[in-house]
Amino acid sequence: MPKFSANLGFLWPDRPLLDRVRAAAAAGFGAVELHWPFDTPAAELRATCAGLGLELLGINTPPGNSGKGEFGLAALPGRQADFVEAFRMTADYARDAGAGYVHIMVGNARDRELAHQTLLANLDFASAHAPDLTLMLEAINAHDAPGYFYDRQHEVQEIVEAHPAPNLRMMFDCYHVGRMGEDVVETLERCMPLIGHVQIASVPDRAEPDHGSVDYRTVFAALDQLGYGGWVGCEYRPSGDTEAGLRWMEKLGVRPGGA
Repeated sequence: MPKFSANLGFLWPDRPLLDRVRAAAAAGFGAVELHWPFDTPAAELRATCAGLGLELLGINTPPGNSGKGEFGLAALPGRQADFVEAFRMTADYARDAGAGYVHIMVGNARDRELAHQTLLANLDFASAHAPDLTLMLEAINAHDAPGYFYDRQHEVQEIVEAHPAPNLRMMFDCYHVGRMGEDVVETLERCMPLIGHVQIASVPDRAEPDHGSVDYRTVFAALDQLGYGGWVGCEYRPSGDTEAGLRWMEKLGVRPGGA
C-alpha cells in the first residue's frame, strides 16, 4: 500500500503552520507538503520537520494577484519578470527548508497560444535555475478553477514530454482527474512514467477519500501494480475535525506510513 503525506494547506487549518507539522507527526504521517509557507522562516520549518523525523516534500510558487484572479504566474504574458522573482524566492525557500519539489502554478490565461509560449520560456528559466529541485506541473479542474491554463492531464503530459528538462514532472491529483470526468486508473496508467507526485481527495466534494465517485481502494492497488514508490498527498478539505476524519484510513485499510 502507498505511504501518505499530510497536505498542510488543508489539514488542521485552525493551527499555525508549525503546529500543523507537529499534528501530522503525531498522527503518524512520515511526510508533509505545503502550499505557501513563506510567512514561517524556512530554518524553523526545517528544524521542526527534522526534529520530528518528517520529510518535507514540496511547496507551491505564489499565486500572484488573487484579487485579479491570476492563480499563478508562469503562463501569464507580461508577468515574466514577476515569475522569475517569485520562482527565485520559492526555490531559495525550498532549499533552505529542505523541500524537494516546487509546484509551478501557471495561472489563468486568456490567449492560449501566447500563454503557452510564455510558459515554455519560464520553464526553461526555472529548470536551469533549479536543477536540484523537481518541478511539478498540475492540471486543475475547470469547476474549481475556471480559466486555469490546463485542466486535463494530457495537456500537462504533452508539455512534460516535449520539454528537455529532466527535473520536470507531473503532479497527478486524482481529485482533479475525477472532477473532469476522466477515469483515474486509466489516466494513471497512461501518465505514470511522467508522474512525480500523487494527491487524493473525494470526488466531487474534496473531503476525506472514503466516499464519492472515485474508489480509492482500486487507485491504491493500481499504484502498487504500477510500481509507484512515492508519497500520496492527502490534499483534501476535512469535513470536520481533521484527526477524527483520519478514520478514513482505517476504513480503506491503509496507514499513514504505508504497508
